[in-house]
Amino acid sequence: MPEVASAAVAAAVADAHRREWAFVLAATVSIAGDLDSAEEAVQDAYASALATWGARGIPDNTGAWLTTVARRRALDVRRRTVTAQRAIPKLVHLAEATAFDRVDEDVPDDRLRLIFTCCHPSLNLDAQVALTLRMLCGLSTADVARAFLVPEPTMAARITRAKKKINDAHIPYRIPTTAELPERVDAVLAVVHLVFTTGHTAPSGANLMRRDLAERGHELAWMLRLLLPANRDVAALLALILLTDARRDARQDGSGRLVLLADQDRSRWDHRAISEGVAMLREALSRRAPSRFALMAAIAAVHDEACSWDDTDWPEIVGLYDLLLETWPSPVVALNRAIAVGFAVGPAEGLAELDRLADEPQLSRYGYLAAARADFLTRLGHTPEAKLAYEEALILTENETERSFLIAKLAGIAGADQK
Repeated sequence: MPEVASAAVAAAVADAHRREWAFVLAATVSIAGDLDSAEEAVQDAYASALATWGARGIPDNTGAWLTTVARRRALDVRRRTVTAQRAIPKLVHLAEATAFDRVDEDVPDDRLRLIFTCCHPSLNLDAQVALTLRMLCGLSTADVARAFLVPEPTMAARITRAKKKINDAHIPYRIPTTAELPERVDAVLAVVHLVFTTGHTAPSGANLMRRDLAERGHELAWMLRLLLPANRDVAALLALILLTDARRDARQDGSGRLVLLADQDRSRWDHRAISEGVAMLREALSRRAPSRFALMAAIAAVHDEACSWDDTDWPEIVGLYDLLLETWPSPVVALNRAIAVGFAVGPAEGLAELDRLADEPQLSRYGYLAAARADFLTRLGHTPEAKLAYEEALILTENETERSFLIAKLAGIAGADQK
């Protein structure tokens, strides 16, 4: 068999990491017995792929190859490190709790087992979401930290504590019972939403999106819908994802440059997905107070159903953000509300709302606050302050597509100032 070029192997391994990480890890947890050992075995499998695929060829089913290697590594480690007296009962417990080799009729994907394990109520919500992003999606700790707007060391410690708690408490790797599901769903919805949003706009890297994560979040939302068809919060999350993702193809031009919502070609939006999302939203809003995901989906629907940017009902959007702040207080929600005020009332009022958030610790590393200030300052003709705000946004932005957009904006107001 001829050797495969190292570049092709590296590309295949990278693609397998994006697409197969969750499957491989979910298949390895029941053998490894704990998340740390499973993660180490999976990382070893990917390292082995880099070392061997060049000589042996890239397998047709990379996920199956990686799963086999990872499970063998995990089993070898357990055999070497655990005595028979302690291992046998634990292995029996895991087999009964996980039933990995049995396909549950109601659960089409083993990744849901991993999500529910990571979202156990013994963990706080932040730890649940962070751990699942790390374990389910293979995100680096740095990327998870950016998603949470916290320093990387803080997130690393949080993930380590969460994994230790799962191990020490012998939390089973399984889907909760019907009676347990309601208290567990909120955390799972938060996880799936963050998986999608992290993919919708990647925290760092050359691409605006991480399509694998966005698609994974979309897919997991549909799986939750199959698992819990009567749950209106699940319907709300799926509506939000459909209504947001419907605009995906219009977010960049033919050269890959970022296109803001105001300038997007709305004929490129997926109007079938919009109709589906609106129908799902109506279901989510029926017979109960709206959840945060329902309110976020309603905001997305106002944008999607407007014929043009000028036709957008900004006062309605501000009102929805007011409700969302009552339901789910968040600095990012307050930021988005301030931006909406700027379009509903005027840039001066929007800037004043943004400036009230200047001392919010969670927004101190959030480039969108500086970028929004820069936009309103530009509209008001305050060019020197706008330059400083764009420069601050550049410092805080690590997505290269967004950086290119900010650089062009900065160059544009600098050029206009020289005329």
